[in-house]
Amino acid sequence: MQFAIIAMDGTDSGAFARRQNIRPQHIEGLKKGIAAGEHLFGGAILDDDGNMIGSIMIVDYPSREALESEWLNSEAYVTGDVWKEITIKPFRTVPFFLDPEAGS
Repeated sequence: MQFAIIAMDGTDSGAFARRQNIRPQHIEGLKKGIAAGEHLFGGAILDDDGNMIGSIMIVDYPSREALESEWLNSEAYVTGDVWKEITIKPFRTVPFFLDPEAGS
């Protein structure tokens, strides 16, 4: 089952520094999820000045419970106190976004 995740960073004065310090661990975790076929797409949400203030991801896990127990609860931006507000919604990717040949 696919899920859309919108995760907003904290807005305190140390938020950007926490994000930058933890980012290498976050990226390593994403690489594992991509290799496993669990993380389909993602990127940073930017403010009007181009600063990272959150993230959007499309992920694929058997259930919301699996998403939380197998990844989100140990995600570096969660354990490192970067993401402060996380919204998770069921999602369905249009097939040809993942496989352009499927739209032919």
